[in-house]
Amino acid sequence: MPADILVLTAHPHLEHSRVNRALMNAASTVARAEVRDLYALYPDYLIDVAAEQRAMADARLVVWQHPLHWYHMPPLMKLWLDEVLTYGWAYGHGRQALYGKDLWLAVSTGGPETSYRPTDYNRYHFDAFLPPYEQTAALCGMRFLPPMVMHGAHRLTDDEVERQAALFAERLHSYPDWPELADLPECTACEVPETARPALVEEGA
Repeated sequence: MPADILVLTAHPHLEHSRVNRALMNAASTVARAEVRDLYALYPDYLIDVAAEQRAMADARLVVWQHPLHWYHMPPLMKLWLDEVLTYGWAYGHGRQALYGKDLWLAVSTGGPETSYRPTDYNRYHFDAFLPPYEQTAALCGMRFLPPMVMHGAHRLTDDEVERQAALFAERLHSYPDWPELADLPECTACEVPETARPALVEEGA
């Protein structure tokens, strides 16, 4: 079976992460998935944009797998977005490269689920931190799937980590036959008018 799932793992210290390492290893057992460890590929932060765009070409499902860093993604993952999701390729006038694909977030947190409450130290429910992900998907014409969230990662027992990894692999293997996707609407395209972008200045002008 050709690889139609792309898993992008981004953990700056993967060797110290039981959860993210287990998830990445589980994804590697799924024949239809290509797994790319961004910190191993780009320790110098020099991203091969063309290679990353080629990797996304045949994927029906793109997975962003990472720990939550300051309520968002690790720095190399953010740089990947900045450099790979270019105007005219991923979004904006003439963009078609990612249109119709699905985006799934598999994220771990240090704090327990109970900490994501208005009455606790994270002050908001976890869903409050998802709009940047959802809007990034929408701008690219992708459908944002309900995320897989593993709270309190460092408190999980080895058995719990193993169960989460097995579930992750099973979900990848069974995609797109997930019951919840039947009622999930297709993404509404966010068209960016050319007037919203700065005009290119010709050299010497």
